[in-house]
Amino acid sequence: MQTRYRTVVVDGLSVFYREAGPADAPVLLLLHGFPSSSRMFEPLLGRLADRFRLIAPDYPGFGHSDAPEPAGFAYTFDRIAEVMARFVATIGVERHLLYVQDYGGPVGFRMALADPGRLTGLVVQNAVAHEVGLGPLWDVRREYWRDRAGHEAAVRENFLSLAAARTRHVGDDPDPQRYDPDLWTDEHAFLNRPGQAAIQLDLFYDYRTNVASYPRWQEWLRRERPRLLVLWGRHDTSFQVAGAEAYRSDVPDAEVYVLDGGHFLLDTRADEVASLVRGFASTGR
Repeated sequence: MQTRYRTVVVDGLSVFYREAGPADAPVLLLLHGFPSSSRMFEPLLGRLADRFRLIAPDYPGFGHSDAPEPAGFAYTFDRIAEVMARFVATIGVERHLLYVQDYGGPVGFRMALADPGRLTGLVVQNAVAHEVGLGPLWDVRREYWRDRAGHEAAVRENFLSLAAARTRHVGDDPDPQRYDPDLWTDEHAFLNRPGQAAIQLDLFYDYRTNVASYPRWQEWLRRERPRLLVLWGRHDTSFQVAGAEAYRSDVPDAEVYVLDGGHFLLDTRADEVASLVRGFASTGR
Protein backbone atom coordinates (compact mmCIF):
# COMPACT_ATOMS: atom_id res chain seq x y z
CA MET A 1 0.00 0.00 0.00
CA GLN A 2 1.34 3.42 -0.96
CA THR A 3 2.99 5.61 1.67
CA ARG A 4 1.66 9.14 2.06
CA TYR A 5 3.93 12.04 3.01
CA ARG A 6 2.01 14.61 5.03
CA THR A 7 2.42 17.64 7.26
CA VAL A 8 0.26 18.99 10.06
CA VAL A 9 0.63 22.11 12.21
CA VAL A 10 1.20 21.38 15.91
CA ASP A 11 1.89 24.20 18.36
CA GLY A 12 2.69 26.45 15.41
CA LEU A 13 5.22 23.97 14.01
CA SER A 14 4.97 22.10 10.74
CA VAL A 15 5.34 18.42 11.67
CA PHE A 16 6.10 16.04 8.81
CA TYR A 17 5.01 12.42 8.95
CA ARG A 18 4.80 9.29 6.84
CA GLU A 19 1.62 7.25 6.85
CA ALA A 20 0.72 3.93 5.28
CA GLY A 21 -2.08 1.41 5.65
CA PRO A 22 -5.87 1.47 5.99
CA ALA A 23 -7.33 4.39 7.92
CA ASP A 24 -9.42 2.04 10.08
CA ALA A 25 -6.62 -0.45 10.87
CA PRO A 26 -4.86 -0.77 14.26
CA VAL A 27 -2.32 2.03 14.60
CA LEU A 28 1.44 1.60 15.02
CA LEU A 29 3.06 4.89 16.09
CA LEU A 30 6.75 4.81 15.14
CA LEU A 31 9.15 7.12 17.01
CA HIS A 32 12.60 7.44 15.46
CA GLY A 33 16.09 7.77 16.88
CA PHE A 34 19.09 10.07 16.51
CA PRO A 35 20.04 11.46 14.05
CA SER A 36 17.48 9.76 11.87
CA SER A 37 13.89 10.62 11.03
CA SER A 38 10.70 8.87 10.00
CA ARG A 39 12.72 7.71 6.98
CA MET A 40 14.26 4.94 9.10
CA PHE A 41 10.86 3.22 9.21
CA GLU A 42 10.34 2.98 5.44
CA PRO A 43 11.20 -0.76 5.56
CA LEU A 44 8.35 -1.37 8.01
CA LEU A 45 5.88 0.80 6.12
CA GLY A 46 6.47 -1.32 3.07
CA ARG A 47 6.05 -4.59 4.95
CA LEU A 48 3.20 -3.98 7.41
CA ALA A 49 0.81 -1.59 5.68
CA ASP A 50 -1.43 -4.45 4.53
CA ARG A 51 -2.56 -5.04 8.11
CA PHE A 52 -1.82 -1.89 10.12
CA ARG A 53 -1.99 1.89 9.91
CA LEU A 54 1.59 3.03 10.40
CA ILE A 55 2.32 6.63 11.39
CA ALA A 56 5.91 7.87 11.64
CA PRO A 57 6.47 11.56 12.51
CA ASP A 58 9.66 13.62 12.43
CA TYR A 59 10.42 15.44 15.69
CA PRO A 60 10.95 19.21 15.64
CA GLY A 61 14.53 19.73 14.51
CA PHE A 62 14.64 16.45 12.56
CA GLY A 63 13.85 15.28 9.04
CA HIS A 64 11.33 17.49 7.27
CA SER A 65 9.68 18.99 10.35
CA ASP A 66 10.32 22.60 11.29
CA ALA A 67 13.64 23.23 13.01
CA PRO A 68 13.33 26.53 14.90
CA GLU A 69 16.46 28.01 16.40
CA PRO A 70 17.15 26.96 20.00
CA ALA A 71 16.63 30.55 21.14
CA GLY A 72 12.95 30.19 20.25
CA PHE A 73 12.31 26.53 21.00
CA ALA A 74 13.47 24.44 23.96
CA TYR A 75 15.10 21.32 22.56
CA THR A 76 14.38 19.03 25.48
CA PHE A 77 12.83 15.59 25.59
CA ASP A 78 9.96 16.96 27.66
CA ARG A 79 9.14 19.48 24.95
CA ILE A 80 9.46 17.04 22.07
CA ALA A 81 7.22 14.55 23.90
CA GLU A 82 4.63 17.30 24.37
CA VAL A 83 4.67 18.10 20.65
CA MET A 84 4.40 14.42 19.72
CA ALA A 85 1.49 13.92 22.11
CA ARG A 86 -0.31 16.87 20.54
CA PHE A 87 0.55 15.52 17.10
CA VAL A 88 -1.20 12.24 17.92
CA ALA A 89 -4.26 14.12 19.20
CA THR A 90 -4.26 16.46 16.20
CA ILE A 91 -4.42 13.64 13.65
CA GLY A 92 -7.17 11.96 15.66
CA VAL A 93 -5.45 8.79 16.90
CA GLU A 94 -6.99 7.57 20.13
CA ARG A 95 -5.10 4.32 20.74
CA HIS A 96 -1.89 2.94 19.32
CA LEU A 97 0.85 0.42 19.68
CA LEU A 98 4.07 2.36 20.28
CA TYR A 99 7.35 1.42 18.55
CA VAL A 100 10.36 3.32 19.93
CA GLN A 101 14.01 3.32 18.86
CA ASP A 102 16.90 5.24 20.47
CA TYR A 103 15.58 8.80 21.12
CA GLY A 104 12.11 7.40 20.56
CA GLY A 105 12.49 5.66 23.92
CA PRO A 106 12.62 8.76 26.11
CA VAL A 107 10.00 10.49 23.96
CA GLY A 108 7.72 7.47 24.06
CA PHE A 109 8.11 6.75 27.77
CA ARG A 110 7.14 10.32 28.55
CA MET A 111 4.06 9.99 26.36
CA ALA A 112 3.09 6.63 27.87
CA LEU A 113 3.44 7.81 31.45
CA ALA A 114 1.43 10.95 30.72
CA ASP A 115 -1.44 9.13 28.98
CA PRO A 116 -1.20 5.33 29.44
CA GLY A 117 -4.77 4.79 28.25
CA ARG A 118 -3.68 5.37 24.63
CA LEU A 119 -1.24 2.48 24.70
CA THR A 120 -2.11 -0.97 23.33
CA GLY A 121 1.43 -2.28 23.59
CA LEU A 122 5.08 -1.27 23.43
CA VAL A 123 7.88 -2.30 21.08
CA VAL A 124 11.34 -1.23 22.27
CA GLN A 125 14.14 -1.46 19.71
CA ASN A 126 17.60 -0.45 20.93
CA ALA A 127 16.19 2.12 23.35
CA VAL A 128 17.63 2.15 26.87
CA ALA A 129 15.73 2.44 30.14
CA HIS A 130 18.40 0.90 32.42
CA GLU A 131 21.92 2.08 33.23
CA VAL A 132 23.39 -1.32 32.26
CA GLY A 133 22.44 -0.57 28.67
CA LEU A 134 24.85 2.35 28.31
CA GLY A 135 28.20 1.27 26.92
CA PRO A 136 31.69 2.80 27.18
CA LEU A 137 30.91 5.43 24.52
CA TRP A 138 28.82 7.13 27.18
CA ASP A 139 31.84 7.99 29.36
CA VAL A 140 32.62 11.08 27.25
CA ARG A 141 28.94 11.94 27.04
CA ARG A 142 28.52 11.87 30.84
CA GLU A 143 31.46 14.26 31.11
CA TYR A 144 29.60 16.58 28.74
CA TRP A 145 26.61 16.60 31.08
CA ARG A 146 28.88 17.50 33.99
CA ASP A 147 30.84 20.19 32.12
CA ARG A 148 29.22 21.16 28.84
CA ALA A 149 31.67 23.84 27.73
CA GLY A 150 34.72 21.80 28.69
CA HIS A 151 33.66 18.69 26.76
CA GLU A 152 31.75 20.00 23.76
CA ALA A 153 34.62 19.39 21.33
CA ALA A 154 34.92 15.77 22.45
CA VAL A 155 31.18 15.21 22.12
CA ARG A 156 31.15 16.69 18.62
CA GLU A 157 33.66 14.00 17.61
CA ASN A 158 31.98 11.26 19.67
CA PHE A 159 28.51 12.13 18.50
CA LEU A 160 28.36 14.33 15.39
CA SER A 161 31.29 13.21 13.21
CA LEU A 162 31.11 11.07 10.08
CA ALA A 163 33.00 8.30 11.88
CA ALA A 164 30.43 8.37 14.69
CA ALA A 165 27.59 8.21 12.16
CA ARG A 166 29.09 5.10 10.58
CA THR A 167 29.66 3.46 13.97
CA ARG A 168 26.02 4.03 14.91
CA HIS A 169 25.01 1.81 12.01
CA VAL A 170 27.80 -0.76 11.72
CA GLY A 171 28.86 -0.99 15.36
CA ASP A 172 31.10 -4.02 15.82
CA ASP A 173 29.42 -6.11 13.11
CA PRO A 174 32.11 -8.36 11.57
CA ASP A 175 30.37 -8.06 8.18
CA PRO A 176 30.20 -4.31 7.47
CA GLN A 177 29.55 -4.92 3.78
CA ARG A 178 25.90 -5.56 4.67
CA TYR A 179 25.39 -1.83 5.35
CA ASP A 180 24.59 0.77 2.70
CA PRO A 181 27.04 3.68 3.27
CA ASP A 182 24.32 6.12 2.21
CA LEU A 183 22.80 5.46 5.64
CA TRP A 184 25.54 7.37 7.49
CA THR A 185 26.60 9.81 4.79
CA ASP A 186 23.01 11.04 4.53
CA GLU A 187 22.78 11.41 8.30
CA HIS A 188 26.11 13.22 8.47
CA ALA A 189 24.90 15.62 5.76
CA PHE A 190 21.78 16.26 7.83
CA LEU A 191 23.89 17.03 10.90
CA ASN A 192 25.85 19.56 8.87
CA ARG A 193 22.82 21.61 7.84
CA PRO A 194 22.95 25.18 9.19
CA GLY A 195 21.91 25.29 12.83
CA GLN A 196 21.79 21.52 13.33
CA ALA A 197 24.82 21.25 15.60
CA ALA A 198 23.33 23.73 18.06
CA ILE A 199 20.00 21.90 18.05
CA GLN A 200 21.52 18.47 18.57
CA LEU A 201 23.98 19.59 21.24
CA ASP A 202 21.14 21.20 23.20
CA LEU A 203 18.98 18.10 22.94
CA PHE A 204 21.79 15.75 23.83
CA TYR A 205 22.71 17.86 26.85
CA ASP A 206 19.14 17.23 28.00
CA TYR A 207 19.64 13.47 27.60
CA ARG A 208 20.91 13.47 31.17
CA THR A 209 17.26 13.88 32.24
CA ASN A 210 16.48 10.56 30.59
CA VAL A 211 19.07 8.70 32.64
CA ALA A 212 17.71 10.36 35.76
CA SER A 213 14.22 9.18 34.74
CA TYR A 214 15.15 5.50 34.35
CA PRO A 215 13.93 4.53 37.86
CA ARG A 216 10.56 6.18 37.21
CA TRP A 217 10.16 4.43 33.86
CA GLN A 218 11.12 1.10 35.43
CA GLU A 219 8.59 1.59 38.20
CA TRP A 220 5.91 2.33 35.60
CA LEU A 221 6.82 -0.83 33.67
CA ARG A 222 6.61 -2.93 36.85
CA ARG A 223 3.29 -1.36 37.84
CA GLU A 224 1.54 -1.33 34.46
CA ARG A 225 3.08 -4.47 32.95
CA PRO A 226 2.38 -3.34 29.36
CA ARG A 227 2.52 -5.86 26.55
CA LEU A 228 6.19 -5.56 25.67
CA LEU A 229 8.32 -6.68 22.74
CA VAL A 230 12.05 -5.88 22.95
CA LEU A 231 14.19 -6.10 19.81
CA TRP A 232 17.94 -5.46 19.92
CA GLY A 233 20.88 -5.50 17.53
CA ARG A 234 23.76 -7.39 19.12
CA HIS A 235 26.36 -5.27 17.26
CA ASP A 236 25.24 -1.96 18.81
CA THR A 237 28.29 -0.47 20.52
CA SER A 238 26.35 2.38 22.11
CA PHE A 239 23.45 0.47 23.68
CA GLN A 240 24.61 -2.81 25.19
CA VAL A 241 22.69 -6.09 24.93
CA ALA A 242 22.34 -6.03 28.73
CA GLY A 243 19.90 -3.16 28.18
CA ALA A 244 17.57 -5.52 26.33
CA GLU A 245 17.66 -8.25 28.97
CA ALA A 246 17.08 -5.69 31.74
CA TYR A 247 13.49 -5.17 30.59
CA ARG A 248 12.66 -8.68 31.85
CA SER A 249 13.37 -7.50 35.39
CA ASP A 250 10.44 -5.08 35.06
CA VAL A 251 8.11 -7.06 32.78
CA PRO A 252 8.91 -10.78 33.28
CA ASP A 253 6.70 -11.91 30.39
CA ALA A 254 8.26 -9.47 27.91
CA GLU A 255 9.28 -10.97 24.59
CA VAL A 256 12.99 -10.24 24.09
CA TYR A 257 14.90 -10.96 20.87
CA VAL A 258 18.57 -10.16 20.25
CA LEU A 259 19.14 -10.17 16.48
CA ASP A 260 22.18 -10.16 14.23
CA GLY A 261 22.19 -6.45 13.47
CA GLY A 262 23.28 -3.07 14.71
CA HIS A 263 21.76 -0.06 16.43
CA PHE A 264 19.37 0.39 13.49
CA LEU A 265 18.07 -3.16 13.08
CA LEU A 266 16.04 -2.26 10.00
CA ASP A 267 19.33 -1.73 8.13
CA THR A 268 19.85 -5.48 7.85
CA ARG A 269 16.97 -7.30 9.55
CA ALA A 270 13.82 -5.62 8.23
CA ASP A 271 12.08 -8.88 7.29
CA GLU A 272 12.70 -10.44 10.70
CA VAL A 273 11.69 -7.32 12.60
CA ALA A 274 8.52 -6.93 10.54
CA SER A 275 7.57 -10.55 11.18
CA LEU A 276 8.06 -10.20 14.94
CA VAL A 277 6.15 -6.91 15.10
CA ARG A 278 3.34 -8.34 12.98
CA GLY A 279 2.92 -11.31 15.29
CA PHE A 280 3.09 -9.18 18.42
CA ALA A 281 0.73 -6.50 17.15
CA SER A 282 -1.76 -9.02 15.81
CA THR A 283 -2.27 -10.56 19.25
CA GLY A 284 -2.80 -7.21 20.99
CA ARG A 285 -5.86 -6.14 22.89
